[in-house]
Amino acid sequence: MIGTAPGELRALVDRLERLAERRLALGPRSDPATTRARQLVDHLRSHVRVRAQSLDAPLVVLLVGPTGAGKSTIFNTIVGRSASPTGVLRPTTRSAVVLAHPTDREGLREGALAGMSAGSIRFVADDEIAPGLALVDTPDVDSVEHANRLLADRLVEAADLAVFVTTATRYADRVPWTVLDRVRARGLPLLVVVNRMPPDDADQAEILADVARLMAGAGLETELIAVREGELEAGGDRLVPATIRRLTDEITRLRTDREARIQLAARALMGSLAGLSESVELVADDADHEAIDVDALRRVADRAYESGLADLEQEIRHGSFLREEALRHWQAFVGADQITRFFSEGIGRVRGALQAFFRPATAPVQEVRAATTDDLLAAARLQVAEAARRTASTWSDWPGMGTAVSADADLWLPSPDFDERLRGRLDGWIDSITADIQLRGGPKRTLARGGTLGVNVLGTGVMLASFLHTGGLTGAEIGVAAATAFLNQKLLGALFGEAAMTELVADARRRLQELLQATFAEERARFDLLLPPDGALARIAEDLRTVAAELRALQTTE
Repeated sequence: MIGTAPGELRALVDRLERLAERRLALGPRSDPATTRARQLVDHLRSHVRVRAQSLDAPLVVLLVGPTGAGKSTIFNTIVGRSASPTGVLRPTTRSAVVLAHPTDREGLREGALAGMSAGSIRFVADDEIAPGLALVDTPDVDSVEHANRLLADRLVEAADLAVFVTTATRYADRVPWTVLDRVRARGLPLLVVVNRMPPDDADQAEILADVARLMAGAGLETELIAVREGELEAGGDRLVPATIRRLTDEITRLRTDREARIQLAARALMGSLAGLSESVELVADDADHEAIDVDALRRVADRAYESGLADLEQEIRHGSFLREEALRHWQAFVGADQITRFFSEGIGRVRGALQAFFRPATAPVQEVRAATTDDLLAAARLQVAEAARRTASTWSDWPGMGTAVSADADLWLPSPDFDERLRGRLDGWIDSITADIQLRGGPKRTLARGGTLGVNVLGTGVMLASFLHTGGLTGAEIGVAAATAFLNQKLLGALFGEAAMTELVADARRRLQELLQATFAEERARFDLLLPPDGALARIAEDLRTVAAELRALQTTE
């Protein structure tokens, strides 16, 4: 099936690699999901793509295992000199040591070891060995240093053959077995070296039987190689060569036999492809589960900001945010006693008396507008602050979100430029009322008599009418807000007519609602920056499953 490395397979691997990279870029929010996505990307880059392009690329044989198992000693034994450091300090191997023919170095850098930093890989060149095989001594899979463990994990994804090195006392340790679980999942050919075995043959046989039982129970097929305790050469950094003859013979055979290397590479690729669709499905499942969580997080934020906006709109409908002082200013300006007399004498009389009640010297237009803007901004800021607090508090308790939310203290409060943005929009809103009056407001003669001051006064009246409603009240009832609403609307109705006044006020309210909705949406959108774009995870999951199905179909038809 794999011998020809078909173009269809290469194209499929390229598509899958792009999808896996995109999934990783969306930032999985749990450690297991991150591990699975990272493994898939690393495996596709460093092994599947390399092998799909060529089965003749340098073979990667990996020595892998726990701290102190003797990997470097075995590596030095195979190499025939002290190439990898040994000693009592742990971890001893802090970077991967790669033994390769000089002509293979570039191919490895561009292929199986691509993307690994220069500081994490140390090449040991040897002109005496045949090209075509790289032997890699990895950092410990249970290293106390996180970077070492990550490097070991990445190298497992690149290997064509894993040589797992353990000891007679540590073969059942749980942490190294996570690597063997991955070896099984990706169908990686495996040899196991059990180091530091007791000298007694019966004890040795008992240990090997138990190791074989554990391997079989984990679904691993492997050959076991036993190394007795103390079988070291005089320098202590290498074993007596005969102790691992079976391993060195296998490496020599692969080095000298191109067909044997190609067969192993094909076997490793077939194992990878056999397990690849399952790995892809798991990553797709992670994306689906995360998409559900992300939708829930969005709903939390939506509810908080929708509730805050609804509460603000309720305050606006009742005018409860307006300070009484500003309303009294407006009452004093329009001259309640005089206007009441005008109303009793008829609308025509009111229109004829514009010069009497538009008193330039006492018009509190700026004061009322500024107070109204300040009060509305303060009410909006309070609601936005509460929505931010509720959203951030809930999100910080959500798995995988606590760190991101805690890292941005601004999320718990309104945006730093909230006041500036909203004030600018409110100023623009008030200007739009004035423009609306000039465009289609009252009779041209009325505006002409009032002049510029008249337009500004009428605009202020429409602004206040957006917040104050008479609801059938009379000016003598329930305080200054109702009284001001009564007089203000009577005045506007007299000047514009009821229908035009109603339309002006309705349009002003609609524009105010739109600008508040836009402002709350901007505040709400800050939280979306911590999440993948809407629908992205669901699309990735669907695309990954499509490729997984194509992989299974390709294997079936080959």
